[in-house]
Amino acid sequence: MSITAAYIGIILIWSTTPLAIKWSDDGVGFLFGVTSRMLIGVLICVLILAFMRQKLQWHKRAVYTYLSASMGIFGSMLCTYWGAQYITSGMISVLFGLTPLLTSIFAALVLNERSLSAGKLVGISLGILGLVIIFYSDIAHSEKANAGIIAIIMAATLHSLSTVLVKKLDCRLPGIVMNTGSLMISSLLFLIVWSLSGVQMPETIPMKAGLSILYLGILGTVVGFTLFFYVLKNLDAGRIGLIPLITPVLALFIGNTMNSEPVGWALIMGSLLIMAGLIAHHWSVFSGFWKKN
Repeated sequence: MSITAAYIGIILIWSTTPLAIKWSDDGVGFLFGVTSRMLIGVLICVLILAFMRQKLQWHKRAVYTYLSASMGIFGSMLCTYWGAQYITSGMISVLFGLTPLLTSIFAALVLNERSLSAGKLVGISLGILGLVIIFYSDIAHSEKANAGIIAIIMAATLHSLSTVLVKKLDCRLPGIVMNTGSLMISSLLFLIVWSLSGVQMPETIPMKAGLSILYLGILGTVVGFTLFFYVLKNLDAGRIGLIPLITPVLALFIGNTMNSEPVGWALIMGSLLIMAGLIAHHWSVFSGFWKKN
């Protein structure tokens, strides 16, 4: 598969995921939504592996890779689903825009990547400023909203750290193999949390919630994570961290169109700053390329 096509696929899936997460806990609770999503995803991945006649690898580096990736799946998803109860889907996507900065910091510390150059820092800073402006007038100061915001920031942190650790291990596993192994561990952890929480199975599942869970289980989990791991093998962590700078803009329009989430002047100003940040970041990358060549 083309790396460009996989990159675009991730952007499209991640742009629709926040709203689907909001819808998936409608009448069933966030733990049921995320656990059922993971179980659907791991079942499909196992079937795909069997069809492709591929096997999971269990050597030491592969296991470490699964564990590192599951940090980003289990930890990040648990925080995201919990926080989604208290903030809008657009806010979720905006807060995940922190991941480029977090990824660059972790990449510099763990991978010794030159991801904190002046040009990249300017680009990332402009992008994050744009994300803040988009929701500046909509940030709620209630206790529950603040808790939701903190939860999503924690999710973004775990996702960024997981990305860098997987990159450091550089196991070169096929995307579907890495996804399956990581989902197996994550699904087990979600089942443990489910059993300890004492949450009961819902008596009925509303159609919107059911369809959202299926969408997240198939596209959000199987396709999305597989494409992500594929791209992760072929691009540096800093470049991958740019994805959450693009997805909030799309997520805002989707949330406004399909869920009547408010959009105002902040969207225009924030979008312009995001684009300026992307241009500054890529200008830094291309300038470095030409200097080397």
